[in-house]
Amino acid sequence: MNIYNSVTQFHFEQTRTISPENMTGEKGKSCMKGSALGPSRKGQGCISIPAGKTVTIAEITGPAEIRHMWFTLTDRTHRGSFVLRDVVIRIYWDDEKVPSVESPIGDFFCNGFGARCDINSVPIVVNPTGGFNSYFRMPFNKKARIEIQNEHEADLQHFFFTINYAIMPKPFEAPLYFHAQWRRQRVTNYAQDYVILDNVEGHGYYVGTYLALTALERYWWGEGEFKFYLDGDSDYPTQHSTGSEDYFGGAWAFHNRDSQGRPKAKCFQTLFMGYPYQTNRDATRDFFQTGDSNPVHGFGDDSLPMHGLYRWHLPDPIAFHKNIKLAFQQIGNDDIRLYERCDDIASVAYWYQSPSENHNPVFPNKQQRTPR
Repeated sequence: MNIYNSVTQFHFEQTRTISPENMTGEKGKSCMKGSALGPSRKGQGCISIPAGKTVTIAEITGPAEIRHMWFTLTDRTHRGSFVLRDVVIRIYWDDEKVPSVESPIGDFFCNGFGARCDINSVPIVVNPTGGFNSYFRMPFNKKARIEIQNEHEADLQHFFFTINYAIMPKPFEAPLYFHAQWRRQRVTNYAQDYVILDNVEGHGYYVGTYLALTALERYWWGEGEFKFYLDGDSDYPTQHSTGSEDYFGGAWAFHNRDSQGRPKAKCFQTLFMGYPYQTNRDATRDFFQTGDSNPVHGFGDDSLPMHGLYRWHLPDPIAFHKNIKLAFQQIGNDDIRLYERCDDIASVAYWYQSPSENHNPVFPNKQQRTPR
């Protein structure tokens, strides 16, 4: 975890940037486009992605390593308020046909529910206003392809991005490739664990979880445990948490009281654990314009309680030698007893593994991804 290890010895890599100013990352070819200010003066910082289209924003020949990705885009248009769920990021390594990274772009950056939220952690940082940053190291030996799919009903007029990477002097020996997978179950089943990750074969490290939970029942939603099934575990897991807030580094339901003594869960953010987002207010109609001269159907601002949390296992990665499965119990507590409950859960699992065939579940369509 010593981030200075990469700069105290020279590794003879060549660093490059891909952006709308230089789509190939070619040496000495950035900042060439002109503007009204003249040649080579702030020429092009973004691209347009038409509705329903998929655009490849980066193709890199290896051996190389992506070290930083930055994106920003609007979170709403006249056609809806859930752009961050409608736009999907996919990353393919080497000769893959099935992506290793597949997620709505907002959720990948811990911005679930189609809503913006600042994130202050080590691998994922979201800065005002909607500046998405990933510092996950992503090595590969042959090639990388990054695609952005716009399933929103309107064109994205301004999609900004920067991919910073390094061309390595020699191939990586036995590299572990980065993966991220989004799942969503609109209504979980009573007494059946929600599955965050499954059907992963090979060896590697599980490194992070983002959870976007919309509470569909009253009282405390997070009594359930996170269960890691490793290397052939069947009925019972090898590793676990003692509860949901415990997994995210808190205790006692993140309990806090205001000046009148009313209890509420307290949000927080740290380098590796955080509870950055909590609201029961619907902000989708704030400053929303459809062109309708008499809008009457979208009113009020009440919403179901939404909770966004992250946990990075970078200091304590979960090692697996053959396979891994991660599940989350849906158990509540009403201060009288534990009870089984159903909620709306979306999640992103982040892990590194040896190169192997990906077995992703069917990716939900736009309607199935829409937040409540």
